[in-house]
Amino acid sequence: MIARSSSWLNKKKARLPIGVWLMFVVLALGGVAIYSIFFVRRDVLDFRPEHSFSVGDPAFFGSVHALGDPVPIGGNKITLLHNGDEIFPALLEAIAGAKRSVNFEAFLFESGTVASQFRDALNERARAGVRVRVLLDGVGSGSKLDNDDVKALERAGCHFAYYHPTRSWRIDNMNRRTHRRILVVDGKVGFTGGVGFADLWQGKGDGPKSWRDVHARIEGPLVAKMQGAFQQHWARSFGEIIGGPDEFPELPAAGPLQGQMIASHSFSLAGLQVAQAVAIAAAEKRISITNPYCTPSEDQVALLLAAVKRGVEVRLLLPGKHNDQPWTKAAGRGAYGKLLAGGVKIFEYQPGMIHSKTLVVDGLFSMFGSSNLDARSSAINEELDITIYDPSFGAEMERVFDTDLSNAAPYTLEEFQQRSLWERTSEWVMIPFRSQL
Repeated sequence: MIARSSSWLNKKKARLPIGVWLMFVVLALGGVAIYSIFFVRRDVLDFRPEHSFSVGDPAFFGSVHALGDPVPIGGNKITLLHNGDEIFPALLEAIAGAKRSVNFEAFLFESGTVASQFRDALNERARAGVRVRVLLDGVGSGSKLDNDDVKALERAGCHFAYYHPTRSWRIDNMNRRTHRRILVVDGKVGFTGGVGFADLWQGKGDGPKSWRDVHARIEGPLVAKMQGAFQQHWARSFGEIIGGPDEFPELPAAGPLQGQMIASHSFSLAGLQVAQAVAIAAAEKRISITNPYCTPSEDQVALLLAAVKRGVEVRLLLPGKHNDQPWTKAAGRGAYGKLLAGGVKIFEYQPGMIHSKTLVVDGLFSMFGSSNLDARSSAINEELDITIYDPSFGAEMERVFDTDLSNAAPYTLEEFQQRSLWERTSEWVMIPFRSQL
């Protein structure tokens, strides 16, 4: 009887319908996809440093950059550019003046008026014999850039590649995006910040159809760091190593500013998160943060509340009703109650969508770039941010914050407590997805 039962079971196994086998395959692939998306990421340390030194302490800068390069780089000049009206003409002018090389990397490059302007400018330089490289994110740009635009770039002689293209079988690669914005011309001048290369960024940033953003023109030794960051992604995507005087020329001092670059990399510790934590923990006077996608971690909430307790004024400037990612806002809004009850001031920008990503601490330490105040920037995306340690630049960044603040309205604890059932429900629904936002 036992032998017959075993034989019968083996026959039943062999006769499983194809649909059942397909279900097993689908479940297995689904498990791989879930693991790749939710668990393949950089390590993020539980890190809540105590307030043991100030921003003015000699130990501060090295501590901020402890997981990167702790040595400040001097001799830089930085010109802040505001909104599409200033940002795009400055970048196009730099491309038009290129003599040897143009290296361009972006997360969002969407066919339209802005993309056409940059396509034509890059093509003109390539035809003139300038080495032009274009690297776009596979997710951020792949579905938004027409193939005709890609072909036009390649016909003109531009070297083109997608970073982690969507056709890859590596789901973890597709989830790990380059969120960087880099333009380096002749190895001598660089641009970075938060702008997207799409028509929504046109104009003065003062209305629902004109996004508010900050970008920067950089001259001096920091440009070589940016070129190196581009090189890392270009070599991985295109298989080419760049070098020589056309890419890494001598860079004499161009100004008085000293700072560093924070570049996030796959499978490394989250240097951005450590930098933010140390800067917040060192604050003694004021923390001013502008960010479009704010889903702070428990550690970040605790650090901000601790800063308020020791007398620091903490201000968050976030999008209001004009927000292109309402589900991301829902995921972060759950933290507003603790922040507001603890004395953090939250303001919502009113004219349109604000996309600036800036941090200023005690008017001395500033950060700007591509990173959001969320788990995706800390642990998944490949980001690029610039830090500057200088009181004059810090004062300029504070003025920028205050100008934007004049166009914002306070979001109060009473408003949070009276939020609608839909808002409360959406916050609850988004809890499992906070790590992806």
